[in-house]
Amino acid sequence: MHYALAPRTFLFSHYFYTGLRIAAGIVGLTSLAYAVADLPTAMVVAMGALCTSLMDLPSPLRHKFNEMLAGVLMCSLVAFVVSLCSPVPWLLRSVIVLVSFLASMMVVYGRKAMPLQFVALFVMMLSSEAAATPLQALRHGALFFGGGAGYMAYAMVVVWLLQRRLKQQVLAEALYELAAYTSAKAGCYDMANPLAAQMEKLVRQQSVLAERQQAARDLILRGKPEADEAALLQVHYAMFDLYELVLSTHTDYVLLRQHFADDPVLPLLGDLIGKAALDIESVAYAMTRDRPSRSSIDYQPELRALGAALRRLPPGTGETIDAQAVLRAAHNKIGEVIASNARLHAASRAPQGVLPAASGAALKPLLTQQRYSLGILLSNLRWTSPTFRFALRVAMAISLGLVSAEWLPWTSHGYWTALTIAVVLKPNFSLTRQRRADRLVGTLVGCLLTAAILHFVHAPALLFGFLFVATAAGPTFLTIKYRYTAIAASVQALLLIGLTVPHDASVISERLLDTLLGTLIATFFSYVLPSWEYQSLPLLVDAVREAHRKYIGAAADLLLGRTGDDVPYRISRKGFMDSLANLSAALGRMLEEPARKRRAVAELNRFTVQNYLLAAHVAALRVLLRRYAEGLPRAEVEAVLGCLFAGPGVAPGAAPAPAPAGVAAGGQPGRNTAWAGWVPLQRRIRLLQQDAAQLALSGAAIDAALGRSLPEKTVTEKIA
Repeated sequence: MHYALAPRTFLFSHYFYTGLRIAAGIVGLTSLAYAVADLPTAMVVAMGALCTSLMDLPSPLRHKFNEMLAGVLMCSLVAFVVSLCSPVPWLLRSVIVLVSFLASMMVVYGRKAMPLQFVALFVMMLSSEAAATPLQALRHGALFFGGGAGYMAYAMVVVWLLQRRLKQQVLAEALYELAAYTSAKAGCYDMANPLAAQMEKLVRQQSVLAERQQAARDLILRGKPEADEAALLQVHYAMFDLYELVLSTHTDYVLLRQHFADDPVLPLLGDLIGKAALDIESVAYAMTRDRPSRSSIDYQPELRALGAALRRLPPGTGETIDAQAVLRAAHNKIGEVIASNARLHAASRAPQGVLPAASGAALKPLLTQQRYSLGILLSNLRWTSPTFRFALRVAMAISLGLVSAEWLPWTSHGYWTALTIAVVLKPNFSLTRQRRADRLVGTLVGCLLTAAILHFVHAPALLFGFLFVATAAGPTFLTIKYRYTAIAASVQALLLIGLTVPHDASVISERLLDTLLGTLIATFFSYVLPSWEYQSLPLLVDAVREAHRKYIGAAADLLLGRTGDDVPYRISRKGFMDSLANLSAALGRMLEEPARKRRAVAELNRFTVQNYLLAAHVAALRVLLRRYAEGLPRAEVEAVLGCLFAGPGVAPGAAPAPAPAGVAAGGQPGRNTAWAGWVPLQRRIRLLQQDAAQLALSGAAIDAALGRSLPEKTVTEKIA
């Protein structure tokens, strides 16, 4: 369950704050307009405020200003043009088709542009209901602009005043996802969980975590920090240090399960990591409450029991010795995670003061950049573009919805049908399928709930209170539980009609029928000019391979001492994890599509897991060198790592480096080396090489499954 859906955390999440802020702005502007004008004027102002509020998402102030300004200007223009064309039916239909197509092309700019696409369609539908003279159209557009600009000014002021609070909440969300990721790690020690399935779950959670961490970066690292944001910066840096440590805790789970399946040590390890996850949650919870955190987790019972169990292990031989060494290494890593959690708690209590941070130029590649070039849109005006085909689907579906509404035997609200199509029909089949179910169930529940409210409640003040709650609930659950948003939207629309047209009792059944019609049309058009996920897989796989190559190169530079700055390493790791997240998301969407449209599912799962394991091994190497820094024979270790990064499966085509004095050929330490880190370093290198070999095999299997024929050398080079 999403953390914000839990009653304990809901009221302190940025989702609740956003919903409350949006409801207060919309209702406040509407009330103000009604106080100085009439009801029709207030409704147009409310429409402008409502549409602009859909662009009011957590983002840096400059990005928020740009996004909301684009929404206000574009939607005001749409409202004016559609109102101007409304007296001429054929011209209105032509404009609706054109606006539907152009608005849907906006999704080429990514996820942030999807609300803008819906807002444009929403404005278009509402503005097409009544014919207007040119003067009325101009007045309509001006009032809409006034409502949108008024809400934008209100939202920017409120967010500016509460920006530290927003940073806290977004950072806390990243910590909650880190806790969930750590908890998934604990599941690897549970014999009841199949290891392959648990690793796939871990990769999926890693994708979610990467998205939340990026949101935290964008808010906290952009611009000059204020004096009262010292703790936020400290926690942010401590969170990423802890993340790398948790990532590095990957070990030879297969070996541990083989040798300790019936031993209590595995449940103890799982319990300790589970407690560490709860400890991270406590930091997140304290941050949402704007309080410093202190650990209330007691690790000592499990640590004592695990220490005693390790001391009782009998002397082993052969593979048993390796298994016991892996077990002891896992115990040490958990101790480091516990210590890192303590530093995370201490960071939340950092004294006020501006912290030194990397320069803006160094941080820029880590931050999301806004790119809204016209060339991007024009380059997608081609038949093979998924966005172009999606825009055609939307334009055709909305046109059919409006035409169908004119021939229905009941009194239909054409814009309800069209809005349902806009809500349900999405760029990919899986999201369309999910929205279809949520829209139907949400509308049904919303209609029943509104019918009950209107039957038992007649006081306008109470009805206005329910309307405020519905207005707040809609944006609150938009990205975490859309079904609740669908319920709130139905209640909001029907209560608004109930307040303005009290005796129109048939409106509830009409909304149900129009929603059903819109859903059927959207479902039909989801199969028209489709863009199935398997069609994008080759590009996504190649992107992972290229990001993998850059990540290995940056890791080699850092571990071999070619650079003392870890920012390039962090940038390449971010790019690698982002590419893995994109591939994992595409795989998840493909599993929601018809079975005949799925390709290479098992191979892709294996490929994503093996790439994730490689990142875990590299992180473990970095942590290992820090742990055994005392007495580290740098020349010999760098020679071994040089052999690793130049060897087959990691950087193929390069000749192995010559073995240094004291190090045997092939990168094995000689007898005269006394450094304590040699054995764990050898073990980690062996695991990395094994997983790199598996990665090469899974990459070749994907190419075969997708019908691609690449030369063997090219495949291996891209993997490395």
